[in-house]
Amino acid sequence: AFHIPVDILEEVFLNLPAHLVVSVCRLVCSQWKDVADSESFWRERCRRNGYHLRESSKVPSDWRLFYFMCKKRRNLIKNPRGEDELQGWEIIRNGGDGWRIERPMAPHPYTEVQTNFVTSFSMCSKSQLIDLEEEGYSQAFMDEFQPHIRVSDWYAPRCDCIYNMSVKLLHSNKGVIQEFTPDTLYLPEQDNQTWKQMIHVFKDYGPGVRYVYFEHGGKDLVFWAGWYGIRLTETCIELCPTLDT
Repeated sequence: AFHIPVDILEEVFLNLPAHLVVSVCRLVCSQWKDVADSESFWRERCRRNGYHLRESSKVPSDWRLFYFMCKKRRNLIKNPRGEDELQGWEIIRNGGDGWRIERPMAPHPYTEVQTNFVTSFSMCSKSQLIDLEEEGYSQAFMDEFQPHIRVSDWYAPRCDCIYNMSVKLLHSNKGVIQEFTPDTLYLPEQDNQTWKQMIHVFKDYGPGVRYVYFEHGGKDLVFWAGWYGIRLTETCIELCPTLDT
């Protein structure tokens, strides 16, 4: 019925939810579609949301895809604190009296963390395999952007104990592209009021990453019946396409 100046129309779209711009606005007419599909619109949307490129030389071929992948950032680990018991985890070893869920002995730095896993007097370990395509990260996105993959795990001893962790980036055939497997940590009892965080960031790993395999666990070194081993919680794996600010 009437023509809206492009700059005004773009400003209106920038103040609407992105999914409505794609699923509704771009279907109205050819002018609206052109604005909703334009590179300048999605570049500006990224700028206003603070989604900055890690390297200015690596410009996305699809800014809309880049925007939605940045917006999708979240923890890909299921049940990271044990709030749903052991749901989502594959138990590799369940030694001694096995895995248990309990309330933290000492407050966690994140006040929302009110549960943790704890191990027993023989080795306990559990794992998750993350299928990136099932989580919405397409092969094309992974190969072009190669977003940083940030891994973190919170741990604390109850008595003298050990802690193990291993993370692997896998090809479609489950072959290992990169891995992070730090040495076993031996933790003394006197640190049992202190939560510590293991962090690793995968960078420049090349094309082909389709899965992330995560495993952690441990045991106590006093061999007491019950649950006196390593305590674990708030495990997190995130894909980070943008520069963290």
